[in-house]
Amino acid sequence: MRTLSGLQTPPTIVMSGGGTGGHIYPAIGIAQALRRLDETVDIVFIGGDGRLESTLVPQHGFRFLPISVAGFPRRLTLQWFPVIWKVCRGLSQSLRYMKQLKPDIVIGTGGYVSGPVLFAGALRKIPIAIQEQNASVGLTNGILARWAKAVYLALEPMKAWAGTRHCPYKGASTRIVEVTGNPIRPAISASPRREATYSKFGLSPNRKTVFVMGGSQGARAINEAMVAALPQLTAFADRLQVVHQTGAADAEAVQAAYQAQHKVSATSEKKLLSRVQPFFDAVEEVYSIADVMVCRAGGMTVSEVTACGIPAIFIPLPAQTGNNQVLNAQTIASAGAAVVLEQHILTADALVEHLVRITMNEKMYQQMVSKSRALGKPRASDDIAQSIYSSFLAEN
Repeated sequence: MRTLSGLQTPPTIVMSGGGTGGHIYPAIGIAQALRRLDETVDIVFIGGDGRLESTLVPQHGFRFLPISVAGFPRRLTLQWFPVIWKVCRGLSQSLRYMKQLKPDIVIGTGGYVSGPVLFAGALRKIPIAIQEQNASVGLTNGILARWAKAVYLALEPMKAWAGTRHCPYKGASTRIVEVTGNPIRPAISASPRREATYSKFGLSPNRKTVFVMGGSQGARAINEAMVAALPQLTAFADRLQVVHQTGAADAEAVQAAYQAQHKVSATSEKKLLSRVQPFFDAVEEVYSIADVMVCRAGGMTVSEVTACGIPAIFIPLPAQTGNNQVLNAQTIASAGAAVVLEQHILTADALVEHLVRITMNEKMYQQMVSKSRALGKPRASDDIAQSIYSSFLAEN
């Protein structure tokens, strides 16, 4: 085995995860933490040719090798035949990369692209590790967990699954199972609350800030509910203000709705201060002044919100595979750090009721802050990196 100091050759690690940012960014976060731990480490990403990861990974300074990938249709159709061909080709390409790279470990963060990569690692007797972002396991991670020597989880309820019945294999007694949280950018939870940030967004430090975020692409149901709620929220404008990330598709309509509401405000005290943009590049600045979130409940969003210790109103995306977002939201709500408002019962009245109840009851608000912060794991990337080194690279 190699040691962290005095390496004659640097360790080689293969990373794989793709299709969506929710799989790609955790992989990048782990890779960056591994680099911080040892700048000589050779990290190579393997992912879908022409997919999102093929663009994002090189932008973050890591080498990228493409393979053929395709996701299986949810029902039996003739489309399975070309998919099977692509998957087999991707597995063949992955096996060839494993032979060339001879990695010390292969790490996957989910998405069907990681399937052939981690399976190739297992076939080559290379240790594999998986990182699961949600409160229910994805299809790819669920299959590959059988061979994984390490499983890193975002949420506590998944620990029983990872350690027992769903992962039968001969080396189960040596399996590493850790609830680390999801790898998020260090800046997310490290940005301090500054008056300059309030000034930048045209807001007041004397009002509680509601951060409405439907993800980088927005969420129409959330946008529509907030627009419908504006007349009621204006009644609390002396105590509340809003930062709203709309996504590109709804930006113009939502901005127009806020402007129209400003015009009907009777006095400056009743003007609902707001900042409405399609997307916030430095989202850590918004997190630093956010007092309550209105958002979806994807794995990474939940991890960012709790790392910052922000009470949340989660509106999970319905009908997701495995019902991930609902389970994520319920896990945080059961700990007392959030409430869940499912989309089929989402109304302006319900949204305002929850916002007022959370922000106006200071004792309840502080309890939710404390419970959210207790769930947060802002050092997830570093914890995973350290575990990988001590378990697979450091000399015993």
